[in-house]
Amino acid sequence: MSSIDVQNVSVSFPLYGGAARFLRNRLMSSATGGRVGSDKRSRTVVQALENISFSVSHGERVALIGHNGAGKTTLLRVLSGIYPPLAGRIAIDGRIAPIFDIGLGMDPDATGYDNIRIRGLYLGLSRRAVEARIAEIAEFTELGPFLDMPMRTYSAGMQTRLSFAVSTSVDPEILLLDEGIGAGDASFMERANARLRSFVERSGILVLASHDSGLLARLCERALRLEHGRIVDDGPFDEVMARFEEDQHLGKEAAAREAASR
Repeated sequence: MSSIDVQNVSVSFPLYGGAARFLRNRLMSSATGGRVGSDKRSRTVVQALENISFSVSHGERVALIGHNGAGKTTLLRVLSGIYPPLAGRIAIDGRIAPIFDIGLGMDPDATGYDNIRIRGLYLGLSRRAVEARIAEIAEFTELGPFLDMPMRTYSAGMQTRLSFAVSTSVDPEILLLDEGIGAGDASFMERANARLRSFVERSGILVLASHDSGLLARLCERALRLEHGRIVDDGPFDEVMARFEEDQHLGKEAAAREAASR
């Protein structure tokens, strides 16, 4: 059975030179984003996640909510193994399917068919499993003879179709999904949405980061709310979302009062 256990995990990113001064100034004047500080070497660092702890059991559908810069995407990348934690421990049981940056690893000079193989291997499929899926993936893309051409000859929508079709062809035990995933032009969206729903249903665990409360409500029963790289709320989705929306409303009222008093 799939499971996720995260204990006291922290992640920070060091910055150097002008980039450090620029980001420090931006974040110091912002209500969201990671905290800026210094490490033992006196480098400017962004504390993207701080002392994060939670567990997810098989069958759970978990929403990550929070403002831009709260740490949602960073947390997904830590769970997928892209970012190593600076401190803490992560124990994951089950094969992870990270569905964000869906074009990662694609080669613009390779053909569509070769990119199916490249992306499939990146997602953890064996060569035999990739070959067994090629015909179905190719049919779903509706790219026809373009699959024999280099991907650099594709439009942006065609590239997204190909990446989406490959990324949703695996059978995930733990699905990490970011709302940034898309499927190109409007005529393709209906089929893509049906495929995505089936993809989610096949997963043992779903962790979804999104600002779309309707999408989260349809897919998730539990929510983790992040602010400044920390988990500040964890519970049933409806309750956590209601508190988040109330805080947003109060924040807008306070900002309006402050602006009126100037």
